[in-house]
Amino acid sequence: MKTTLLFAAAALFEIAGCFAVWAWWRLDRPVWWLAPGLVSLALFAGVLALVESEAAGRTFAAYGGIYVAASLAWLFLVEGRVPDRWDLTGGAVCLAGCGLILFGPRSG
Repeated sequence: MKTTLLFAAAALFEIAGCFAVWAWWRLDRPVWWLAPGLVSLALFAGVLALVESEAAGRTFAAYGGIYVAASLAWLFLVEGRVPDRWDLTGGAVCLAGCGLILFGPRSG
């Protein structure tokens, strides 16, 4: 449960930070949008580092599935665009991969 909450918080911070840059660069938002974006990206890195794991790479790989799903939620909730069947299918595949990485049996 703790890992899920940390992954969700990390995804929110990462997407918000990246969106701030996107908005400045592509949507003509003022340059000051970059400041909260950078803070958000720093929080993302800090939160992801709190996940209990013996390997950073495995944590980052598992988080990737959560990031994809959260990005699709952002697409719908913030940008007001409905994910299509390919978005949803791709998101499901990513979440399945996340589950395999997190819960797959490990040797030794």
